[in-house]
Amino acid sequence: MATLARPTIINDLPDVILSNIIAAVSDVRSRNAAALVCRKWLVLERATRTSLTLRGNIRDLFMLPTCFRSVTHLDLSLVSPWGHPLLSPRAASSDGGDDADSVLIAHLLRHAFPIVTSLIVYARSPLTLQFLPVQWPHLKYIKLVRWHQRPQLASGDEFNLLFQGCPQLGSLDLSTFYCWTDDIPPALELNPLVAGNLTVFNLMNASFSEGFKTDEIRVITKCCPNLKELKIACMFDPMYIGFVGDDALVCISTNCPKLTVLHLADTSTLSNCRADPDEEGFTTDDAKFTVSTLIEVFSGLSLLEELVLDVCNNVRDSGPALEILNTKCPKLRSLKLGQFHGVSMPIGSKLDGVALCQGLKSLSIRNVGDLDDMGLIAIGRGCSRLAKFEIQSCKKITMRGMRTLASLLWKSLVDVRISCCKNLGASSSLKALEPIQERIQRLHIDCVWDSVEEIENINGVEYGFDLNKTNGGEASTHANGFGEMFGSMDDDIMFNRNKRCKYDYDLNSVCMEDNDHGNGFGGRTWDRLQYLSLWIGVGDLLTPLAAAGLEHCPNLEEIKIRVEGDCRLWSKPSERAFGLSTLSRYHKLLKMHLDCGDIIGYAHTAPSGQMDLSLWERFYLFGIGTLNLKELDYWPPQDRDVNQRSLSLPAAGLLQECITLRKLFIHGTAHEHFMMFLLRIPDLRDVQLREDYYPAPENDMSTEMRSDSLSRFEAALNRRQICD
Repeated sequence: MATLARPTIINDLPDVILSNIIAAVSDVRSRNAAALVCRKWLVLERATRTSLTLRGNIRDLFMLPTCFRSVTHLDLSLVSPWGHPLLSPRAASSDGGDDADSVLIAHLLRHAFPIVTSLIVYARSPLTLQFLPVQWPHLKYIKLVRWHQRPQLASGDEFNLLFQGCPQLGSLDLSTFYCWTDDIPPALELNPLVAGNLTVFNLMNASFSEGFKTDEIRVITKCCPNLKELKIACMFDPMYIGFVGDDALVCISTNCPKLTVLHLADTSTLSNCRADPDEEGFTTDDAKFTVSTLIEVFSGLSLLEELVLDVCNNVRDSGPALEILNTKCPKLRSLKLGQFHGVSMPIGSKLDGVALCQGLKSLSIRNVGDLDDMGLIAIGRGCSRLAKFEIQSCKKITMRGMRTLASLLWKSLVDVRISCCKNLGASSSLKALEPIQERIQRLHIDCVWDSVEEIENINGVEYGFDLNKTNGGEASTHANGFGEMFGSMDDDIMFNRNKRCKYDYDLNSVCMEDNDHGNGFGGRTWDRLQYLSLWIGVGDLLTPLAAAGLEHCPNLEEIKIRVEGDCRLWSKPSERAFGLSTLSRYHKLLKMHLDCGDIIGYAHTAPSGQMDLSLWERFYLFGIGTLNLKELDYWPPQDRDVNQRSLSLPAAGLLQECITLRKLFIHGTAHEHFMMFLLRIPDLRDVQLREDYYPAPENDMSTEMRSDSLSRFEAALNRRQICD
């Protein structure tokens, strides 16, 4: 009797081919799942993994994995206890015993991961920089993390240790490393070979109180002539000595002509504080660099692909300089401007300013005081390849201009951020984005609950600009210019000469794809939306979100909610709960960032009639257990008077109701017995307490969560049986 031939399975492939298939898998959880199939797959997966983030307690070195021999990118910044020195936490003793311990730990890490070329590490102690990087002689990329205070060392000593041990260093990221600005230039001058090798240098650090000044920028750029990426926090305010002006900008383009990425931002723009939507967008003082200087700088950086100029003072009449970008920087694809005025001031159908940068795929504009709907529409006409658009603190922009921009860019625009614009609340922002609501993938809006009933129906009905209300005698000029602007476009946007603008959208021409929701303009389905970011003021509710226009988001996977305000001005909220339970309508929602860190209140004893922070935490977290979250990042509210951000008892009780959680990061501290509540979450695997705000408290060893307390919690967490 003939036997049936065994079917061919994937394990029949040669090991070389199967190894290449597994190596092509980038998702971490998918790789972990592949390693559970059989021992052969386990060996191949471990042998082909090139990137690894190490977790676990440093005291458990016997559990250090030694099977990842091909790892080239190693992240040690999340080793627990988080924020504590990775190597010996004590100063070196006279007999060198602690030095010996540090060297031993460093050698063990080198033995487990022998070919590392990229390293991320929390470097709270100078011993970390002294002993760890030298273990990998071919190290080319380093990112340092530190939120605690800088050690009491002479300027540049820490970086001297780093540069001396890493002669081949090509990329250095200090964006989350607490240090002083005057630590950088001396170390670069003492190590010219390393400085000359650097091609990527990230100094965009929010912890700098003033930012880098002209003399420091001159030294940095002179020592690093081969830089291709430079991101640096600057001091643009002319009230300070050494502010960044003409000289600093010119020396950047002269000393580093190979730059492809240049980010220059004032330190004040790096904070999370939301601007006042009622501000006009103009500051009292002007920036101390001229348009002619900008033209000279742009002419000297012909390789630019990404540019950020986010300043804190007015840059007036910037249009001519931005027009140069189109000719002198033809590779430019991403542009961010802050406090620039005159970026788009079209006359008739003629485009100007940033609207001439036709190669842009990403554009962000902030505090542009004179940008109106006509300028915004010109940007939509000229920058027809935009995939990402961000607008912030532009008071003159309305729903009509934003909707027209969305209609013009319906083929390409998938990422939109609208914030701090007085005329664009939640409902009007979502209404404006209806032309692309079935294409958009990432979105940020402010939860300012404007009334949708007051918004005119713009689907083919007259609405628009009342030119009788324009300033002075400019009405006829604007009218004629608006007509000329759209004279060359299709008939879907028509101009009425009777001092009114009539938009008659041909829905078939705007959205040509067949779908289940018709043309999509009247529906509330956001088919491709995967990421949603929200800002909301303290005391306001999240419950109107669906009614505002986000009723159905079938593919929404991640949401970030940031709450800001002073709850001491409130006696109590208007409702029992913030409204997290309303997010249960988004069935694929797996990740949440709930940032209440900018809520200011009373940590312990509140005056009579006031709620303390624990009751406010209960208000914001109530209902979170109804969501099927896998990952949660949570920032508790804070009492700035005592620099405390701690998890309260009600918060711990509500977090334990998230029974589907696998990863929980609490950006603050907590009592040990509050943490034990979290052991009731059956599949919880990864928990961290992170004081990642400047400056992190130095006495964290004697406050709510001590190192031993966290170790006991981790031991209890690891003793549980988890299905996978």
